[in-house]
Amino acid sequence: MDAKSFLKKVLKQILPDRKTERELKILAKKVLSLAKKKAKKYKAEAMIVGSITRDTWLPDKKEFDIFILFPPNLTIQELEKYGLDIGKQIVKEMKGSFTLKYAQHPYLSAKINDVEVDIVPSYKIRDVSEMKSAVDRTPFHVKYLEKHLKKNQSNEVRLLKKFLKSHNLYGADAKTEGFSGYLCELLIIKYKTFLNLLKSATKWKLQEIIDIENFYKKEEYEAVRRIFKDQPLIVIDPTDKNRNVAAALSVENFYKFKKVSEEFLINPCEETFFGKTNYITDLEFSRIILKRNTEILLIKFKPPKVSPDILWPQLRKFANRIENILEERKYEFKVYGKGVYTDENELALVLLEMEVNSLPNVQKIIGPIVFDEKNSKSFLEAHKNPLVGPYIEDKRWVVEVERKFKTAKEKIVDTLNKPLDILKAKGIPNYIAEAISKGFEVISGEEIEKLLRERRDVGVFFYNYFYKKKLI
Repeated sequence: MDAKSFLKKVLKQILPDRKTERELKILAKKVLSLAKKKAKKYKAEAMIVGSITRDTWLPDKKEFDIFILFPPNLTIQELEKYGLDIGKQIVKEMKGSFTLKYAQHPYLSAKINDVEVDIVPSYKIRDVSEMKSAVDRTPFHVKYLEKHLKKNQSNEVRLLKKFLKSHNLYGADAKTEGFSGYLCELLIIKYKTFLNLLKSATKWKLQEIIDIENFYKKEEYEAVRRIFKDQPLIVIDPTDKNRNVAAALSVENFYKFKKVSEEFLINPCEETFFGKTNYITDLEFSRIILKRNTEILLIKFKPPKVSPDILWPQLRKFANRIENILEERKYEFKVYGKGVYTDENELALVLLEMEVNSLPNVQKIIGPIVFDEKNSKSFLEAHKNPLVGPYIEDKRWVVEVERKFKTAKEKIVDTLNKPLDILKAKGIPNYIAEAISKGFEVISGEEIEKLLRERRDVGVFFYNYFYKKKLI
């Protein structure tokens, strides 16, 4: 089956049915009408934001946003208070429920008739140069897309979103580091169709520049690349020439998108479009470790109750900090690889793959050159009762001492089994430090196998760690 025929088949699977579409639009109309009514009291306006307005939404997630646009003369505190008040009134009258979430400022994330509705306060501004918060630019995005995205391109956007979701590339959040919905729609505006985009993506170079509105001349591109340094894809925001819409995209995911695009074009089928979720079992884990001859440690704890956009970066920083501590010269452990995972509710994991299970009981410490009298004196005073030495090797003082931590597990437990203030002083990110101070485990071997038997999501995490996708 050729790509076009296959995509027609996919569209039938991912298009919302008429009943679902009608119900969602009726609900959106009701909520918008109520929002406008409530906003009048504060001389504010309301508008619907999101893919529902352009028919680019997917039925697996029914959602839309309501933006409450306040006059710019309000203080941030007033905007937040009035915005939340309006949101709570809307949710109450619609008999829904809500949780308070935080971006640059707080907003309501509501559930109304099984539909996710975010009610977001922002300022009504005339130009992006007047922005007071990041969300203030959103109405400009909406207007641009409504003007430039053609009706016959809505399904092209749907195909792109589904393709990205299938390969864990959809979302500009800190967990995914992928493509936002706005970026998807801009890419279809640029390349016209899903297939054209994929064909072009296979040819993208690092720091590819996509400038739909031609803000920059070709001879300015090198300067643009310096402005957006270390960002693999540069898509200039049509509403703000100083912003890269693809800033959240990681280098790994840039290459992954190129690779999955190539694979689909070569062989358009269910597996290359929808991808495949693989996981490893406890028995597979044992076989893999036997073959690799390394040691896997998991730091296991309950994650803090914070936004995923805070949690994931802090988890990654935590993993980096533990790696740095283990590899300090005085400990001599070598981390072969690492990874992080959380279900954002009950379980957080930091995976550390160690080159060896344990180090020798004895540790050689090489000191200063013997001609350096001052540092030699300090070194010898610090090591008065070594197991062996002091002796001289290559004109340097050397002692052999009993190693304090023979396994990485011992060192990790010693590092983390400390009061909160000490954990923070050691460079453990704040929210992670608070969670660790309430309890943690460092597990290996059979304990990991037990966890794999209990939780398939952990098996998926391990599969993705051991079998990293070939990117070229």
